Amino acid sequence: MLSGRRLDLLDPSALDVEIADIAHGLARVARWNGQTAGPHVFSVAQHSLLVEAIGGALNPALQAPERLELLLHDAPEYVIGDIISPLKNAIGDAYRSVERRLLGAIRQRVGLPAPPPALARLVKRADRIAAFLEATRLAGFSAPEADAIFGRPPVLPESVRPEIEALLVPRPTAEAESWYLARFAALHADT
Repeated sequence: MLSGRRLDLLDPSALDVEIADIAHGLARVARWNGQTAGPHVFSVAQHSLLVEAIGGALNPALQAPERLELLLHDAPEYVIGDIISPLKNAIGDAYRSVERRLLGAIRQRVGLPAPPPALARLVKRADRIAAFLEATRLAGFSAPEADAIFGRPPVLPESVRPEIEALLVPRPTAEAESWYLARFAALHADT
């Protein structure tokens, strides 16, 4: 890690987790294997910001800790990479076990409990909506192709569309990292 911490992937310690490392790594991990158009990849940091915005649109009553759970949902990928879903499914519980331990250490570091089932379902739903939007807007999927994989998303409120549109533009790495850190800081200050 850039912070000098050494994170044991099999037995991660919350003391070795640094949000700056997470933001740095997620801004450099490409979604869609980097096969999106334009001069910049669409990073997992941007995806995480998009999921948090969508989750907030689906449930405007969410408090800062719940929104932080949405933002951090893919945080383990800063060290294990964005392994695409079919590969995750093939590896099965071995991958999920490592991911769960890392996410547990991250939650402990920032003072978040494990999410209740309703919040976990919201994270999954927002993640799938984000994937549909990314697939159709950035990765060349047709709407029917994406619908078959991710399901057709609901129409989101008009008030959040400008934010979501802005988040769907692949950004330079430093900008994605900065946005992620800023959003984390804003949410964490309210927890």
